[in-house]
Amino acid sequence: MTYPENGHVESGGAAAQRTVTLEDGTEVVVRKQSVGPMDNNAYLLSSAGEGLLIDAANDAEALLATIADAGVTVTTILTTHGHGDHWQALEAVASATGAAVVHHAADAEMIPVEASRHVDDGDVLTFGEASVRLIHNPGHTPGSTSALLGDRHLFTGDTLFPGGIGRTTSPEEFDSAYRAVTERLFILDDETWVYPGHGDDTTLGAERPKLDEWRERGW
Repeated sequence: MTYPENGHVESGGAAAQRTVTLEDGTEVVVRKQSVGPMDNNAYLLSSAGEGLLIDAANDAEALLATIADAGVTVTTILTTHGHGDHWQALEAVASATGAAVVHHAADAEMIPVEASRHVDDGDVLTFGEASVRLIHNPGHTPGSTSALLGDRHLFTGDTLFPGGIGRTTSPEEFDSAYRAVTERLFILDDETWVYPGHGDDTTLGAERPKLDEWRERGW
């Protein structure tokens, strides 16, 4: 399926696919697939026959079919945060692929699959000839983590969506999430493409003018 301009994919449907060329000329195929009753996005990034899966959220059978169709070996599965809708298929996909399981230690007790290793801000995950740099942005959960591919492809989990940051349950959590988003994500270029954990895509440039509104409304 060709990748839509707004990144919209239907739950239970085929993965949308695009090839992005990074600043150093490396090509990475990005596949976006919506799975499960909460319309969770799972992303398969691949380069030179190896893949990184971001959020084995649900429907292991569908995710494994996408991996098989891509013809890649998934070496790592990153769970962006510990909420249950983002790891329902983690155990099954990790077992089937033998991939390393990684997530931030602050969310470890929320994820019932033991990590091969815990990751933190600034860590790098390599697959094939490409890699992502991890950005710890707590607030939605203590361990919420985004992944930056190249300079302008940002996978945000539930940290950032079109129209706002991820849900928080107290003013303290909102302050943490808002600060992390503004200080760690919106320092990137306006052209940065945002791939969220649910729903359609956006760009930092489209969302930047709304930051003051989010701050004022508190969500």
